[in-house]
Amino acid sequence: MEYKIIVDSCCDMSPELAERLGVAKVVPMTMMLGEKEYVDDETLDLANFMECMAACKDKVSSAAPSPHAFMEAIESAINSFVVTISSQLSAAFANAELGKSYAKERGIDNTHIIDSKSASAGEVLVVLKLRELLSAGIPKDQIITSMNNFVDNMKTYFVLERYENLIKNGRLSKVKGKIVQLMNVKLIMGSDGNGSIALHAKPRGTNQMIEKMVSFVKIAGKPTTGESMVICHNNNLPLAQQLENVFKKHFDFKEILIVPMRGAISLYADNKGIVMAF
Repeated sequence: MEYKIIVDSCCDMSPELAERLGVAKVVPMTMMLGEKEYVDDETLDLANFMECMAACKDKVSSAAPSPHAFMEAIESAINSFVVTISSQLSAAFANAELGKSYAKERGIDNTHIIDSKSASAGEVLVVLKLRELLSAGIPKDQIITSMNNFVDNMKTYFVLERYENLIKNGRLSKVKGKIVQLMNVKLIMGSDGNGSIALHAKPRGTNQMIEKMVSFVKIAGKPTTGESMVICHNNNLPLAQQLENVFKKHFDFKEILIVPMRGAISLYADNKGIVMAF
């Protein structure tokens, strides 16, 4: 049986990568800059969105796709796996489950929802693993068990260059944000293992940040041989490539995939933000 993959747009995926991984549908998030609404689909002008976001003095926020949007995607796929941003960060997972129940009422009853417990690079990594298992012809119940284990052991970290949007959202106080930037502290944040965000380190400068990222891979206890890593960036290809080169030097990943961010994650990672998952 052929299964199609559906994701929300917090899964940073270009059309080319979506085609490579057989992603049938990217269900878009909605972003708000003050009172102005943007849809994170193929029509979004990301450069313009970033300019408007930098100029916005009001609160910025995002909204998950509706249950109806997920239902339509599930119905079009018939047999599917849906991968969402962490249920601790968004209503996308809950809305996907509702969409699944609505589709079931309409006769479509072969869908499984995966809570990535991550976002951005983490979601891409989940899709990479899912495509690998689907291509191998593994039975659905075994895929579900394997994906649950994979998600539980995945590591996601991110580093921001700018903290204005976290301040606007009340996730970081204005005073702390200014101190962080003045002291050139590179806060390394990431998943706490359950899908929420935790602070993992406070290195000073890019070099210390890279050294700390390498140490996180070393102490994770996860094999890297034959495995993949994903690095997502917002207008920061040089740093993404620098990280890629360092990880290639120290580890034996079969693939390190560099992917530009879409709108929803760019809203929070802001200009120059980096997210990595392995």
